[in-house]
Amino acid sequence: MASNQLPLKDGVSASTMVLPPLNKLDFSPTSLLFFLEQSAHNSHRLDWENRLKNGLILDQNGQPLPLDAPYLVGQRIHYWRDAGIELRIPFDEQIIYQDAHILVADKPHFLPVTPSGGYVQETLLVRLKRRTGLADLTPMHRIDRDTAGLVMFCSRVQDRDAYAQLFRQRRVSKIYECIAPFSPDVSFPLTRNTRLVTSPDSFMQMAEAEGEPNSETRIELIERLGGSLARYRLEPITGKRHQLRVHMNALGLPMVGDGIYPMLTPETQQPDYSNPLQLLAKELAFEDPLTGLKHRFASQLNLKWP
Repeated sequence: MASNQLPLKDGVSASTMVLPPLNKLDFSPTSLLFFLEQSAHNSHRLDWENRLKNGLILDQNGQPLPLDAPYLVGQRIHYWRDAGIELRIPFDEQIIYQDAHILVADKPHFLPVTPSGGYVQETLLVRLKRRTGLADLTPMHRIDRDTAGLVMFCSRVQDRDAYAQLFRQRRVSKIYECIAPFSPDVSFPLTRNTRLVTSPDSFMQMAEAEGEPNSETRIELIERLGGSLARYRLEPITGKRHQLRVHMNALGLPMVGDGIYPMLTPETQQPDYSNPLQLLAKELAFEDPLTGLKHRFASQLNLKWP
């Protein structure tokens, strides 16, 4: 049984794990429970014993495994992730559009798109699954947790490739807006076309480097905000990690509220909700490969004017 055939639990789809060969482990599992508790790649927040007792770990046929289940190399098991008690991110998503094939949502700042780290329930994907009951809902692209704005999802497994091709073939127009410093020394419009690599100083940051360009962003000045700040229109032609933030920072114009560029600030357990990154995924436009409709969606959110 595939994990997508199993029911949602609190909006969370089942995860799947294949039990590895013994020569891949640095211990000898005496039971499935022992493996789950000792395996370093599993979250310690998962109470495996109680999950087995409550029938929340299933075999490949979807049947609950008993507490004394043996460790069977190659066995496929299913379970539901749980991050324990998550603090609610106090901002709500909004569904902009929905039909039989796609869903487009407005994501607030600070909300991750998909489960990662300590975030499961407090993610856009899980919130939308819980809200719509669509177990196969899948994001077709991502935006950073710090970024607000439009995210498109596919509702059905059989439609995913058609929409994924739109993004792979760059047939989706994506427009962002940001607030950043104004400089009379930088002339707009301009195109930033550089090579982006992981920074040698921190895996959390990207950096421009010598070599063949692999990133391209068109940047326009929309308006000045007083003497020191301005609002910009950003059109990413490629989709490298942190591309818009790196390109603006490289121009000497780091975005307001950016905790990664130009300087990485330590992440605290409680985010500073009063100072969001001023970056918004403003527009998405494309021709629907299944219906032929020409879509153009606009975010209902706005950047915070200083």
